[in-house]
Amino acid sequence: QVQLVESGGGLVQAGGSLRLSCAASGGTFSTYAMAWFRQAPGKEREFVAVRGRYSINTYYADSVKGRFTISRDNAKNTVTLQMNSLKPKDTGIYYCAARKSSSTNYEYWGQGTQVTVSS
Repeated sequence: QVQLVESGGGLVQAGGSLRLSCAASGGTFSTYAMAWFRQAPGKEREFVAVRGRYSINTYYADSVKGRFTISRDNAKNTVTLQMNSLKPKDTGIYYCAARKSSSTNYEYWGQGTQVTVSS
């Protein structure tokens, strides 16, 4: 089993930046695709970004493209989400998720970290 722990959430004004981190343990990190999801109040969880085993397998939701950057450090078993030009609509709980590269199902999830963007 894989354990994921997010950190870096907080309160920021619109236009500001935050850097989220996710530490993974209990698995072979380099073989997993790592992703970020978020859930706004009263809404369902939505996809934000994913970084596969290889850099070419990197994708972003249209709503964050050009503002967010996902990266991974296999040596440290971490994945990071750099969020710039934040908007109030970015507010929500951000979750780190992992899946086997051969699967489309995200089997492992972190507890989430709160991101609040004020206007």
